[in-house]
Amino acid sequence: MGKWRDGGGTLTVRTRNEGTETGTLEVELRIAASYRARARGLLGQNGLVGALLITPCASVHTFRMRFPIDVAYLDRHHTVLAVRTMRPGRLGLPRLRARHVVEAEAGAMAAWGMRPGTRVRIVARTSAR
Repeated sequence: MGKWRDGGGTLTVRTRNEGTETGTLEVELRIAASYRARARGLLGQNGLVGALLITPCASVHTFRMRFPIDVAYLDRHHTVLAVRTMRPGRLGLPRLRARHVVEAEAGAMAAWGMRPGTRVRIVARTSAR
């Protein structure tokens, strides 16, 4: 997808067990693509159902956040480069090849099977205007 817009969508993770694909997991996704939505991110929230895609993005911070989060850095092909858990009040280092960041509540990504090398699928919901 070329031009991202704020809104909703679905994050699909291919689950693996001992190296073989066992199925897919779909996660509700919020997309933050505008400057305002990217800057706001998860600030002021007490939790998150599903995940938040911030695009374009190569690094994040957790200043003024109320809960720890998992952060997955994705390249332009939606392959996970790294996954980190960040407590509130931290500054993440930029990832050189990162084009997108997915945020979720701490522990969620391990449960979903997201780790470096995992390729995810992101589908934006189209709004009827």
